[in-house]
Amino acid sequence: MKKIIKYFPLVVGVIIFGSSCTKEEGVLNKKPLNILSSDVVWKDDALINAYLTECFAETYVFHNVSTDNSWSNLWTGSAGWAPMYIDQVSDECGTGYASDGYSYKMGQLKIQGGLLEWWENAYKVIRELNIFIENVPSSPLNANEKTELVAEARWLRAYNYFEMVERYGGVPLITHSQSLNDPKDSLYPKRSTEQSIYDFVISETDSIENQLPQTFSDVSRPNMYADLALKCRAALFAGSVAQYGTVQLNGIIGIDPSKAIYYYQQAYDAAQQIINGGQYTLYNKYPNDKVENFRELFTDKNGNPEVIFSVAHNNQNSMGNTGNGWAYDFFQCPLPNGWGSGNMDAPYLETAEWFEHVDGTSGKLDTNAIQQGLWTTNSLWANKDPRFYATIYTQNTPWKGGILDYHHGLITSDGSIITQGSYNGVLANGNQNWQNGTGFGVLKYLDENHNEAEGASSGQWASSSTNWIVFRYAEALLNYAEAAFYLGKTNDALGAINQIRQRAGIAPLTSINEGAIRQERKVELAFEGFRYWDLRRWRVAVDTLSVNRSGLTYILDYNTGKYKLQVIHNIDGTVTPPAFYSQNYYLPITLARTAADPNLVENPGYK
Repeated sequence: MKKIIKYFPLVVGVIIFGSSCTKEEGVLNKKPLNILSSDVVWKDDALINAYLTECFAETYVFHNVSTDNSWSNLWTGSAGWAPMYIDQVSDECGTGYASDGYSYKMGQLKIQGGLLEWWENAYKVIRELNIFIENVPSSPLNANEKTELVAEARWLRAYNYFEMVERYGGVPLITHSQSLNDPKDSLYPKRSTEQSIYDFVISETDSIENQLPQTFSDVSRPNMYADLALKCRAALFAGSVAQYGTVQLNGIIGIDPSKAIYYYQQAYDAAQQIINGGQYTLYNKYPNDKVENFRELFTDKNGNPEVIFSVAHNNQNSMGNTGNGWAYDFFQCPLPNGWGSGNMDAPYLETAEWFEHVDGTSGKLDTNAIQQGLWTTNSLWANKDPRFYATIYTQNTPWKGGILDYHHGLITSDGSIITQGSYNGVLANGNQNWQNGTGFGVLKYLDENHNEAEGASSGQWASSSTNWIVFRYAEALLNYAEAAFYLGKTNDALGAINQIRQRAGIAPLTSINEGAIRQERKVELAFEGFRYWDLRRWRVAVDTLSVNRSGLTYILDYNTGKYKLQVIHNIDGTVTPPAFYSQNYYLPITLARTAADPNLVENPGYK
């Protein structure tokens, strides 16, 4: 659904709105324009649709952020660099410059919270949706439209609860609009069990599956397949928690291990419905250019057959909640950009090594060997999985008609190395962020047609028009493979993984195991906001995220044009190295929330 611009404070019974388009254009013809009672809202088709549209717009967590794009929330909304935090707290990348994501990566997730929160704004949206679900059935809309809109609202409510349960475990489950006259226990409900929240999400998706249309021309509205995609993801996560987690606090966190197979079956069945439905497929518009094909998957907004549900953007700046763009290109792009920064996510050398060669052999480098002699970037990165070139940029990556230059240091004709100035007209340093970076940046989702310097001084930088994909067909295949493997259906798992590898342009697997499934998932979904949650649900984050990783320095040789390579060890720092603690498998409820509500129990390990 397209975003209604401005502010929409539904919980206080008034609606203030600005401009809209398409179905909501009727809103502009209503009088008065600024204040409307709830009685008016539930009698008006355009206002009812506008109400639900804004609920979608207020679900900021689609972008893995916690707030809107007001100036006071500059660094916590999608108009800032907050969407990249989810990458930086994982093992995918460091950061080109200090951020909150960096501090939490270093073990600073404490009882005060602050990382990837989705609580207050989640319950605000849930309250608005509960009001909507209760009032639309008595509205004058036709029966089919009422059924469809209520189903969309229930889907969005279920999605919000999924985002909460993956963060906190069990949370208070509120499915009706509360009143100040309600009993205290109703106003301050206790946390439900983690299992009951997952069960609620799955049950809701089952209930509304046939109430949603199979198709929508607008991929920002959930159809039946978006419903199945949510069920599939939630059930897979629940299965992992049951298999690998520990039940604590009488089930407020953790799920009975005996339920794992049940949840994997639910995930498998939902994925199979998506696959058998035939409506979606892997994007393959450029089959003869695998690199271009994978890049275009994330920027092609015209009938993309892989996108099941996405958040739509346009090129109108959203800083200050004025438009519907976002700041992805501005902060993620190579230099130059408006603030002379860019390269917000700085992938590790180890992340580059995740990508195999096209023949299926490991992409891991011999870090001792590559530091001997001189190398071309072609010889260093030759024959890699095409997704590597479409996901990560580094030295000599083509960009806007030129190439990126990360070199730091110049070997002169006498063999000495200079790191400042120039030698015979050749600069000692390239034009990219070698000072704080790793030698790599994230290319996925970047639009080369976007002017990343636009609006830097006027606050107009949040104008990326690329949509953000929330559910896509490749994830359904990966979920299917993982669930199938744990159900003993190894042929199904192998077939799904090989579909993805074939599209990518690399050799198929001849056998399947857990490691191969996780390998394919981390490569295919890199920098899409999955990795951190995957490591948590598999309960491997303590070992995987408490590790210092590496970067790469390219030193240009003046005589040959080749590069001497230096591996930068411990690039995250040795004074405070990365640390993920066992309590971090759940976010803290926080001191502030438990102090305000004595019925809320804090998660274990936070003091």
